[in-house]
Amino acid sequence: MERPESFEKPLLGEMKRLCRRIQDAFSELQEDLTPYKTERFYRLAPMRLYTLSKRHFVLVFVVFFFCFGVSMLIGVSGPKIISENYYNGLSLSINGSKSGPFDLRSPPLSNYNQQLWLTCIIQLDRSIADLSWDELGMNVELQGVMQDASVMHIRDNVHNKNRSLRCAARQQACDEIIVLHLGYLNYTQYKINVSFRNLQEGLKDKIKNVTFVFKMYNATFSQVEIWFRFVFVVMTFIVTCMFAHSLRKFSMRDWGIEQKWMSILLPLLLLYNDPFFPLSFLVNSWFPGTLDAFFQALFLCALLLFWLCVYHGIRVQGDRRFLTFYLPKLLIVGLLWLSAVTLGIWQTVNELQDPTYQYKVDIQNFQGMKVFFLLLVAVYVLYLVFLVLCACSELKNAPYTDLRLKFLTALTLLVLVISVVILYLRFGSKALQDNFVAELSTHYQNSAEFLSFYGLLNFYLYTLAFVYSPSRNALYDSQLKDNPAFSMLNDSDDEVIYGSDYEEMPLQNGRAIKASAKYQDESESD
Repeated sequence: MERPESFEKPLLGEMKRLCRRIQDAFSELQEDLTPYKTERFYRLAPMRLYTLSKRHFVLVFVVFFFCFGVSMLIGVSGPKIISENYYNGLSLSINGSKSGPFDLRSPPLSNYNQQLWLTCIIQLDRSIADLSWDELGMNVELQGVMQDASVMHIRDNVHNKNRSLRCAARQQACDEIIVLHLGYLNYTQYKINVSFRNLQEGLKDKIKNVTFVFKMYNATFSQVEIWFRFVFVVMTFIVTCMFAHSLRKFSMRDWGIEQKWMSILLPLLLLYNDPFFPLSFLVNSWFPGTLDAFFQALFLCALLLFWLCVYHGIRVQGDRRFLTFYLPKLLIVGLLWLSAVTLGIWQTVNELQDPTYQYKVDIQNFQGMKVFFLLLVAVYVLYLVFLVLCACSELKNAPYTDLRLKFLTALTLLVLVISVVILYLRFGSKALQDNFVAELSTHYQNSAEFLSFYGLLNFYLYTLAFVYSPSRNALYDSQLKDNPAFSMLNDSDDEVIYGSDYEEMPLQNGRAIKASAKYQDESESD
């Protein structure tokens, strides 16, 4: 029996309407999930930055300087970071020989001393001219002393190395020579026997004294470091949770590029403060120290990548493709991170087998690696300056967007200037010294240098998290605030602070009109 034709027509019409509804729903879903299209610009989650007046901005910078100053004052009143013990080598030498052997015993050590350095300072007569000698041989024998005073012979405990001797004219003391470096302490005391090889007779007669210096972390500072790292970890965790809580009302695809990066940087800042740091005092292993260095390099390189992406992405509202947008930045910063981590791991691995190892002397291609690293830094700086100049020239008259650009530039420039001052005061003109990994910690002078650097980066991220987080009442005006055609319709004269309003901007294909009409219809229906 055949079905009547009148029955098939309504069924066909219903199927067509159903397919049309499915197609419309799919189109709306695809539009909603499109993360970077221009028509979604009006849907970006708002920022507290938009609602701050000039007085509030001044208050933000005052609070930033206050927190940084408090950390500086606490550091100034804190203990000295490095403890030093000096030994007269000639009094420890057999028969007073100037070439040794010198029988040395380190001070009693605990896990709070963290690391141990042994350095040597050779004092010459003032009458000697400039001296530069790369063939000063050293024989170093290392033994560990247990708590019961028994001496343990460490495997491969005899090491033969050549060191560079640099002496300036009319100066008694030559440059300090690092004899050995222990990244972690397995014993309560170390017995070290040092002797010089192939010491020239003419130079031997000019030697007035040989001074050995044991350097280790001050136990009191280690306790202070534990507490302050714990405070920074707790503060960072609270700021991270508050920032995530403030954005919970908005879809992740509606977050601005700064907000997305802050959701990455804040957890990395938590790792930078290293919640696993107390493990280095509980476990006699190289792993906690290496993990700490890895976290620091990861956070610093992520911060460098954040600056590149924000200054480029703030003026690119279109599709940010991986190959054209992210890949060049990842390549530059990734090579910087790889260089730093490779040198650190290389130094750590070799020091486990040979405490006298120094890559500046023992790696033949070290100068090439140094030049490669400096070239990467130069390329990064030039690229960042180019992006900043392009962003400033293109967005100088764009309301709200230029505010984001000006605030980030001002705060970042302030942090960079303070960092350069800290590095100069800490290292002087030798900020890029060759044996960077081994000698880095020996140049700390007081707790102020430690707390100033850690506090600066923490308070910098806290400030950015505050200004980039939405305000409490941002749920209802979020779609209106960033709407180019609707942003200023409900603002009072006091709220219109920065630049001209968006109505002066050209509309693109009527999208802004369509968006404002859409929200107007919704408000009327409500």
